[in-house]
Amino acid sequence: MKTQNRKPIWAAFVIVCLGILGFVLAQTNVAQVQAEPSGSADEFIYLPFVSKTLDCSVPGASYSGIPIASEPTGIPAAQHPDINLAVRGYEQVSAALTLVEYGGGTDNNAPQLDTLFATPKVPNFTNAYQIYRWDWSCGCRLELMSSWPTTLLGMGTTSGETIHVPDSGYDIGGGNDVMVLYATDNRITLKYTREDNVVSGYTVHIEDVCVDPALVNLYDSLNAAGRAQLPALQGGQAFGRASGSEIKVSIRDAGSFLDPRSRKDWWQDY
Repeated sequence: MKTQNRKPIWAAFVIVCLGILGFVLAQTNVAQVQAEPSGSADEFIYLPFVSKTLDCSVPGASYSGIPIASEPTGIPAAQHPDINLAVRGYEQVSAALTLVEYGGGTDNNAPQLDTLFATPKVPNFTNAYQIYRWDWSCGCRLELMSSWPTTLLGMGTTSGETIHVPDSGYDIGGGNDVMVLYATDNRITLKYTREDNVVSGYTVHIEDVCVDPALVNLYDSLNAAGRAQLPALQGGQAFGRASGSEIKVSIRDAGSFLDPRSRKDWWQDY
């Protein structure tokens, strides 16, 4: 009797297992069917796909050139390690992501980095980077700089927000603060004098920024025409948008890379 009773028990067990397996397979098939034709040859279920290209233009913006006050650079700007920061390159380093205090004099007309943003502020400092030194004799990069803990600072952004020329007390003509030494779709170099070099005055490099295509087009045309003129921008003027969660900013005086975190120099209201 015991042997005979085991058959229905095992049969029931097998049926239950098959039922569970069938349920699992049915769920799997549902997920597969959703991406396959639902019936006739012209009936499909489409899964959503979202793709958005950032529009980097600045509504209402207009750009014009200004004559340079020196000879044009003798090295093509795209290949110039003082004009295109990508030629030198940089690496992430460890440094305090806060404003820092340094002694020494202060230029009250110096560019203020809080005005990179539509509403001036000290942004969240996201990363610190160090730029490579350059050997002009061999035309090659050397080791990372060491004069300051960082020479290129990551600043937190929201994708699409406007990025502006750091305001200063300088006027290079026509109410403009800067001349654009270099511009591509993802970087820009701003000079606070009209010389086509970084020898005197302040220079600001901004990386990972989406530059207004109209400004890039103007720069390209003036560059191709011999650089007798270059684009000019006013302090606080929007020239593009953040392309992601960080822009990288470097500032120089008379060619020397400095610490972008210096409170007394670049963040005087904080």
